[in-house]
This record gives sequence, structure tokens and C-alpha cells, in this order.
Amino acid sequence: MTNRQESKEVQRFKETRKEAEQGDAEAQNQLGDMYDEGQGVPQDKVEAVKWFRKAAEGGYDDAQNNLGWMYYRGQGVPQDEVEAVKWFRKAAEQGIA
Repeated sequence: MTNRQESKEVQRFKETRKEAEQGDAEAQNQLGDMYDEGQGVPQDKVEAVKWFRKAAEGGYDDAQNNLGWMYYRGQGVPQDEVEAVKWFRKAAEQGIA
């Protein structure tokens, strides 16, 4: 990755974080993705779960699905299939296949 690409990722991260901190559920989910994948910020599964949870508890379907996967895989949280199913179900009730 070039420095220019890296700086774009860092800038995108900063902008997304600002929106997430203001309560934007879509931005919270995107921030979770960024922490999960290490885009513009060092990879941090615990921090990813934190942001997925904020959006999921606010009813954001993609975040509910993402949080379910984190529990299913035991990434950033202890593996818990019961908790995973809870979040997968919430997402499914909103149309996430």
C-alpha cells in the first residue's frame, strides 16, 4: 500500500469515527468493520465488537449480523453460539438472510 492510499484510509477512518461518535448507526457499523479488518487503524477485534454492539443495539441489521459472527467465531468476545444466534435472529427478523 502506498502512503497516499494509507492516508486516504486513515482520513476515512477519522471521518467515520466522528460520525459514529455522533450516534450514526451506519457509521458505527462501518467503524466496526474498519477495526475488524484493520483499515486505517490497527486491527482490534475487541474494538470492532464495541462498535458493532452500539449499532446492533440501536437496531442496525448489518451490525446485528456482524455481531453474531463475532460471537460465533469468538473474535473480540468469548465464543458463544447462543449469543450468536440471538443476534443472527434479530438481523434475520429485519431481512438479513
